[in-house]
Amino acid sequence: MEWWRRSQLYERDDSQYAMLLERARTSTLAGVEDSDEVATVAGELSRRLAIPAPPALPRLRDRAGEWEEQLLRDSTELPHPLPSYVVDAALATVRELGPIQPDTLVHGDFHARNILRADREPWLVVDPKGYAGDPAYDAGALLKVRALTFFEAGDLAKPVRRFLDIFTEAANLDRERTQRWAQLHLVEGAFWGRRHGFRITRNGSQLDRLTSYADTLATLLTP
Repeated sequence: MEWWRRSQLYERDDSQYAMLLERARTSTLAGVEDSDEVATVAGELSRRLAIPAPPALPRLRDRAGEWEEQLLRDSTELPHPLPSYVVDAALATVRELGPIQPDTLVHGDFHARNILRADREPWLVVDPKGYAGDPAYDAGALLKVRALTFFEAGDLAKPVRRFLDIFTEAANLDRERTQRWAQLHLVEGAFWGRRHGFRITRNGSQLDRLTSYADTLATLLTP
């Protein structure tokens, strides 16, 4: 389990579906107020996780067709204000970056609530979905959750772009490629919210505000 930089596995009993894991603390990176620090820590962890993926892990490239079908379905079935060029950019990412990805370890749910303080190392990444693919893909989940702290920012573009700049530098990732994956995540998130709601709200005015915010972020990140 060390390749995740996550809690070490000491013992396991598959018959009881039980594992004895190294203890991690309850505080997470989401509790850190300084977004520059969050981006730096997450980026450094992302770079450490970017190793060859085990053969048994599912490949993200195999999901590209599913992503495209869902985007097309959502964009036609759901009422939304997203400009066509925003949806087209997300589709272009799926078609151009989706099918051709390296066999590199990808967490799959890489956000600050899944990065916990620990004793053996300052931070441990937990609860991976586990894929092989483009490490830049993980930036989408990270930004979607962290962007909630920018909700009241007067100039939203400035903190969002700074966050991506710091993260990609720390992670040693291509800036344009990372932004494209993040934009795709936000377009998908805007549609998901309209179909299912979000974890923190399922309906009402708060849901409307969050979906509108996701629309704004997706548009902002569109090249």
